[in-house]
Amino acid sequence: MPKLSIKRLLHTALATIRSDIARGLSPAQIARARTDGLGMSASTIYRWVEAGYGGMSNAELRRKVGYKARRHGVRATPTAHGPERSYEAFSALPEEERACACEMDTVVGRSADTRCVLTLYLRPARFQLAMCLPEKTSGAVAAALDSLEAALGREGFQRLFGLLLTDNGTEFADTSAIEASRDGGRARTRVYYCDVRMSQQKARCERNHVELRKLLPKGRGIPFDLLDDHDMACVMGELDSEPRPSLGGLTPVAMLRAAYGPLAEDLMDALGVEDVPYEELDLTLRAVEAERRERGEAPLL
Repeated sequence: MPKLSIKRLLHTALATIRSDIARGLSPAQIARARTDGLGMSASTIYRWVEAGYGGMSNAELRRKVGYKARRHGVRATPTAHGPERSYEAFSALPEEERACACEMDTVVGRSADTRCVLTLYLRPARFQLAMCLPEKTSGAVAAALDSLEAALGREGFQRLFGLLLTDNGTEFADTSAIEASRDGGRARTRVYYCDVRMSQQKARCERNHVELRKLLPKGRGIPFDLLDDHDMACVMGELDSEPRPSLGGLTPVAMLRAAYGPLAEDLMDALGVEDVPYEELDLTLRAVEAERRERGEAPLL
């Protein structure tokens, strides 16, 4: 093959990799999605990035730089919610029940913000919900869960969110309000709490927040008080349309549909979530800002 053709192929490959990384995609996702066009492994892409080819660097790979070192030797302190709701009690449940649990958390913006984001991570599908809360309170959390129950019905809600694992934040303190069905009947869910300061006990949700923070980056001064349900629908669409190596290249949206059928469609319709094709994925703040421009809303930054 002529040298010019080889150079052109390398230039095209680098441009493709740079473009996908700039959209927040990982080398593993790029390698799997670009099998026909690139024909290279994730490890090769990692090496190219580390070597600085095309001006790239590891700083662009969120998972390379996004974790703090975990503290060792920290003794677990059981939750104050009682032994029946402790992480130990959760761990004693049958494995198949724990595998279907939903991990619940909140994500905050600036210290001056009143609003925050409630996240619900469905373990079976790796699907992350993100809902705006008007305030970081137990009442706001209960109201958000009420809205999901209203959209899905109690049976549908129980199928998706019948077992919740969360931390000891004050916004999750009102166990009765979280568990009680909005129709006043029997409980719609069971809540268990991690040990104090042991967020790794709901590690899947925590890891997925790394992806969420690509779209709503921490430390950029994004005003969460300006976020609304349309923004959250955009965030979920991008986040849950990522092809995941842990799912064999499938997306959380595809897994949700495969696992829950019509119930998945009901959930996505209720939240306004749309499947985003790989070529249109943008796991950066640009996606949220572009959607806001289309709606005629002011930019976040």
